[in-house]
Amino acid sequence: MNSTILQTATRVLVPLFLLISLLILWRGHNAPGGGFIGGLMAVIAVALYALAEGVEKARSFLRIDALSLAGLGLAMSVAGGLWGAAVGGAFLQGVWPFYGYVPGEGTQGWPVGSILLFDTGVFVTVLGAVCAVLFSLEDAVFSEQDEEAR
Repeated sequence: MNSTILQTATRVLVPLFLLISLLILWRGHNAPGGGFIGGLMAVIAVALYALAEGVEKARSFLRIDALSLAGLGLAMSVAGGLWGAAVGGAFLQGVWPFYGYVPGEGTQGWPVGSILLFDTGVFVTVLGAVCAVLFSLEDAVFSEQDEEAR
């Protein structure tokens, strides 16, 4: 698409959507939301970028092939589950190694552990898989348009 308005709006909206997707991921690993919804928000940013700038620029925006990204996310999710199994005794059991006990104040620290690793893996898997489908559909539409133009 060759719209100046869309390209200009995309410069503002893509970073905003990506920031919101990361906030949803961070908030949701201990509450409703999390990796799946955050990943879908990130896909919205990539889809908007693909509409404004083209599929090839959107592929380079991801920096990693979409299916490789989905595989990486799946590996992260499995690693989060195995971490819980190794330390806690059950697959996908929550492990929080960065909590520290401060005398007089109780438990302090960031809730960074196996649950966040699992949710981040889901985020990356959703981003990669849905972007792969999106890019394939756009390629099919553009090749069909090229055939009709001939």
